[in-house]
Amino acid sequence: MKTLQRLLIAIFAAVLVLSAIRLLRVAGDYRAEAEMHGAVMEHRPREDDPANQGVIDLRAKYPDAIGWLAVPGTKIDYPFVQSKDNDYYLRRDLNGDYAPAGTLFLDYRCAPDFTSRNTIIYGHHMKNGSMFGTLKAFADQGFFDANRRGTVRLPYETLALEFFAYLVVQSDDGTIYSPAPGEDYLGYVKRNARNYRDIDLTNGDRVVTLSTCAYEFDGARMVLLAKAG
Repeated sequence: MKTLQRLLIAIFAAVLVLSAIRLLRVAGDYRAEAEMHGAVMEHRPREDDPANQGVIDLRAKYPDAIGWLAVPGTKIDYPFVQSKDNDYYLRRDLNGDYAPAGTLFLDYRCAPDFTSRNTIIYGHHMKNGSMFGTLKAFADQGFFDANRRGTVRLPYETLALEFFAYLVVQSDDGTIYSPAPGEDYLGYVKRNARNYRDIDLTNGDRVVTLSTCAYEFDGARMVLLAKAG
């Protein structure tokens, strides 16, 4: 009996140690993300600067940087990048160093000047609300109704985002994740949206898709769609 008790105590102690190590590691990951974010905030473009000099400076320092995304009412206020694939920045910061939170990134198939029919930006769903962790707020109808706009800032150009739909889809959804969706795109969105508003969108308008993980089912992704203009 004493041997069994000692074994159980040892197992319990080991679990506590492993849990503590994991918590410390997670806290360290959050801290590293916050430090990186704080460092790049000096390049956040000013609203009174039509040239978006902050983005120009950001791109000079980080070759893969494309622009800056901001969604008022959330914690989304970040630069984003683009690589030759959709894997590189999943676990890397702007310096290319390992970072569990990764970096917001543009789908490699999309035009970096946002001339694609559908421009897709990905980010991790961080539990502390960083990156795209607050995108889930748009699942609430009241929040969706109250928070309608965002911005993408590029060198010498600012795109106004008008949000019109929130969906939860499969990660391989061929309509939502296509840079050039077909003619039934809007009908598909309307049929599948959890939250939707009619903003007189046409098939000729450009769309920006913000995407992150959801946990409702295996392979679930939440997406927020915006008209870009």
